[in-house]
Formats: sequence, C-alpha cells, structure tokens
Amino acid sequence: MMDQAQSLRQLVAGQNRMLDEGGEHSARIITVCSGKGGVGKSNFTLNFALTLKSLGKKVLLFDADIGMANLDVLMGVTPTYNLYHLLGREAGIEQIIQIGPNRLPFIAGGSGMEELFSLSESDLNYFTSQIAAIADDMDYILFDTGAGLSKETMKFIASADDCLVVTTPEPTAITDAYALMKVVHKSHPHVSFKLIVNQAFDFREANATSDKIRMAAQRFLQLDIPFLGYITSDTHVVQAVKRQVPFSMAYPNSTAAKDIHRLTLQYLRSDRPPAMAGPQGIKGFISKWLRRK
Repeated sequence: MMDQAQSLRQLVAGQNRMLDEGGEHSARIITVCSGKGGVGKSNFTLNFALTLKSLGKKVLLFDADIGMANLDVLMGVTPTYNLYHLLGREAGIEQIIQIGPNRLPFIAGGSGMEELFSLSESDLNYFTSQIAAIADDMDYILFDTGAGLSKETMKFIASADDCLVVTTPEPTAITDAYALMKVVHKSHPHVSFKLIVNQAFDFREANATSDKIRMAAQRFLQLDIPFLGYITSDTHVVQAVKRQVPFSMAYPNSTAAKDIHRLTLQYLRSDRPPAMAGPQGIKGFISKWLRRK
C-alpha cells in the first residue's frame, strides 16, 4: 500500500506545471474567519478548498483553529501527525501533511498552533524551510481560524492576502461579523475582506444579509466589502457532516454544492495577485504575521 509520504510526493510531482513568465510564483494566502461560532465556517473552508482543487488549483488547507480544530473530523480523517510534531522536529513536512478527500493536502494544527506563536529565530527558519517544500508549489493556502477575534486570529487575518468572512442571516451572526471587520480595520486598514453568507434561505435573504453588513461598513468605516456569494441552507450539508464526507463530494448535485461552485468561480474571477514588497508566499506570511501586535 502506498504510504503517506509517497502519496504526498506523487501529489506534488503530479501538480507541477510551468509558471507564468516574468514573475516568481507565490501562493495566495487566504484566512477564513467568522464573528461567532456555529455559522459553518470550517465546513465552508473545507468545501471551498475542495472546489478550488476541482477547478485545477493547487491548494493546501491548514487547520488554524486553536483548541477547536475539527477539519479532520469533517473529512473523516484521523491525523497521525500535526504541526506540533514538525515544530518539535519529531516529523518532517511529508509526514505531517495528511491527504484528505480528493487527495487534498492538509495540516492539522493541534497543540502546535500555540507553539507557532513563540518560535525562536532558528526554529522559525526551520519551520519555513520545511513548509516551503510544499507551499511553494501551491496556488492557494487556506487557513481556517477560530471563531471570533482572538489575538492569534487577528495575526492570521492581518498577514493574509484575503480574509473571507463567513456569516449567516441570524442577527447575532450579522452583528458579530461586522464587529470583527470593524476591529480589524481599525488596527489593520490594509486587510482585504470578502463576505460570504452561509445557511441562507434563498438569494433574497442572502443579499439582504450582505447589504446590512456592507452598508454599515460603507457608512461607518468607509470600507467597501465585496459580497462574494452565498450558500443555501441545505439538508444535504447536515447529512454530509454526519457521514464525515464533504458535501461538495457526497452530494455534488445538491443546492449547497452548486452554490459553493458558483461562489468559488466568483472568487477566481475577482482574485488579483498581491502587489507586495518583500517576501511573499508562506515565508512572507509568517514573517509579517510574527511582526503583528
């Protein structure tokens, strides 16, 4: 049977392609967050990553939800290693990267996420060199952060190229999503937000939800937040969670799966390469992130 390391090596080899002439390839870093729990953020992140991959993009998924990591549960995968083992030099990058559904590579955070915030310079250099072995070959790296706005989540958001904010039509979710963007924007006005409405009854409800947040942001923050799209409330999503199979794979013809496919296409159409000085990709992300207060 093919072992994990061999599977990963074949994954990377199979995904190599020619880079555009005239520039260095750099993975786009996406942080996915939410103002509160219970809005389906992790489920969205997983299926968004899988949809990107199905559209030919090379994706690395990173569970950055400190203390409440559950992407592996949604996938029905039990990680043998997580970030802690890499930072402790107990395992290399090929061992800690797990292969999920549709051969999606992902890194389980575990207790290693806390360690990542207090690395020495030598440990940071080791970590970035290990991550670069796979990350430099990716188009997108997705970080699924914890719900709410902890100090750690703020650092992830402030260092990413894009921040996707997931909310629902519930009043508390709307209020908390706006509050998150308000606090982040005050400290880090450069952050690029995109809004996703999950568990909507239909387009009308999703659009009304989006308008409430976007109009408040425009009026009080002078901030224009794009509405990336919505996902309809769908019983197939609940069934997929119980089966521990991503809904976009378990029920590809479901309303929710079609919604996230449309949303992903919209993201790709709106995506622009980051124009940043200094290091980019995962090394630049971590470098900037460690400098954030």
